[in-house]
Amino acid sequence: MRLKNLEKDFLNLANPPKAKILARFFKTGKGEYGEGDKFLGLTVPQQRSLVKKYKDLALSDCLKLLASEFHEHRLTALLIMVYQYEKTEKKEEIYSLYLQNTKYINNWDLVDLTAPKIVGNFLLNKDRSILYRLARSKNIWKRRIAVLATFAFIRAGEFEDIVNIATMLLQDGHDLIHKAVGWMLREMGKKKAVELEKFLDKYTPIMPRTMLRYSIEKLPEKKRKYYLTLGR
Repeated sequence: MRLKNLEKDFLNLANPPKAKILARFFKTGKGEYGEGDKFLGLTVPQQRSLVKKYKDLALSDCLKLLASEFHEHRLTALLIMVYQYEKTEKKEEIYSLYLQNTKYINNWDLVDLTAPKIVGNFLLNKDRSILYRLARSKNIWKRRIAVLATFAFIRAGEFEDIVNIATMLLQDGHDLIHKAVGWMLREMGKKKAVELEKFLDKYTPIMPRTMLRYSIEKLPEKKRKYYLTLGR
């Protein structure tokens, strides 16, 4: 009944004109990264309200919702899993289910709002080899999960994994990976600028331009200009 009620709430909040805008924003056209994704037209705040209302939804129902063709269903399911990960003792179970269902975590917002809080947090004091396997995946979203998971480590003052994974992905062909890596390098720089500059001094000449620009956004203007002149 809880799942059926949630699905009814989705339908009541559906906004077809907004859905069309979201479909364009998330690049759902043929050949684009979100090809075929469908939207109901809910905002993220609306979905967060549903998370509060249905925060105790059974994990089995979360997985059913995660398999939906609608983007908002999947995001809400993942946000409920984040809530339960943070508030319950089901951490290992939720982490495992997350990685078993990555085929449904198939757009950048789904990754960005959840991977640091589930995958990154769970691995804080554990072996992280899974991230290197994900970073080598042909699937862009698995690679992005690997990158975004390091956010939890960066916040804890640990930089080895983002440096290693960023180095692995220097030749990645997708702009969304360039942006993600640049973002995490920037976060590392906010924590410890010397670590970012060490990376930039070594790799700026071969970094994709978007990755470089994202990574240096918070540096002083003089240093930004310096690294831009070194870049390709």
